[in-house]
Amino acid sequence: MATYSAIAAVGTALVNLLKDASKTEFPQAKFKLFQAADFGDTNQLPSPEGATIYLYRVTVNTSRRNLPPRTELDGTRTRPPLPLDLHFLVTPFAASSEKQYRLLGWLMRVLEDTPILPAALLNELEQNGAIFDQDESVELQCDPLSLSDMAILWENLKQVKVLPSVTYAARLIKINSQTVMKTYEPAQTRDFPFQEMP
Repeated sequence: MATYSAIAAVGTALVNLLKDASKTEFPQAKFKLFQAADFGDTNQLPSPEGATIYLYRVTVNTSRRNLPPRTELDGTRTRPPLPLDLHFLVTPFAASSEKQYRLLGWLMRVLEDTPILPAALLNELEQNGAIFDQDESVELQCDPLSLSDMAILWENLKQVKVLPSVTYAARLIKINSQTVMKTYEPAQTRDFPFQEMP
């Protein structure tokens, strides 16, 4: 199970994945994590070419919402992990439309070729220990938005013109709880005071 740094680790893993893959095809490309305000600042855009990765939505994974409590090796039980899905908008930038479209096709192919992000890639952000366990991974899949949802997203990013973009979802990031659950002694006797009832 991952620590609370998992959201940042997944974003960094996507940046590093594209950086490593671009060395032959797009050696000058730069890849950056973005916030909404960064789209309005031309100094923040990758130059001369590259792509931005913008986390626009975080949802609780409803299919795995009721996970059991976690039991540590010493028997300590903590509250159940929080299963999250992260939704990213990936937007290529380049000097010409033709290169921008080539970059978009290339990065979609790279992300499709890596549908599972392994712990080794996810833990590149680590400072004081691993964020993800060694047997953990994150599923990455194209998650296209409807036209109306895409229009709403770009409406909220008014400071930038609509650009060709693609949306991806990183699924089932399980964030550990540090809250220890209370344990009680097992029941030894049962008391049914029916005779005391009027």
